[in-house]
Amino acid sequence: MFQEGEIIYFTPFYFKNGNTAKEKYFIVLKLVDGDTILASLPTSINKAPSFIGSTHGCINHDDRCFNCYLFEPGRPICTNGFSFHLPTHIYGNEVEDYQITTLSSVYGIEGIDFFRVGILIPSEYADLVNCIKNSGSVRNKIKRRL
Repeated sequence: MFQEGEIIYFTPFYFKNGNTAKEKYFIVLKLVDGDTILASLPTSINKAPSFIGSTHGCINHDDRCFNCYLFEPGRPICTNGFSFHLPTHIYGNEVEDYQITTLSSVYGIEGIDFFRVGILIPSEYADLVNCIKNSGSVRNKIKRRL
């Protein structure tokens, strides 16, 4: 259904925790055993402590249990030139696993239920995955699967 490093836009996305569904980006970090996707739902909400800067890339402070990958607005991150319009964050502690069968049944129609936005530039994808894998605030289960 999806490939590693791909950004998908769901219209809408149904959250695991039951929160109200809304349009949402989804970044595929890893396909595991052909039945699970490790992914992140990027957000424009900045949860960083005030002393942390806002430069593109990995922001990791294990002493504060904080891990984030920041995409600067307007900076191309995909092979097709796609960039986010706002500062966009991926928080390591929010990486989740999703069952491919569930995603396929809920989001069955490309162009209606979801849109393929682009594939991360290989160096951007590698930096993102390494940022999450090397953080002390990310669950070990997620790190092992990455």
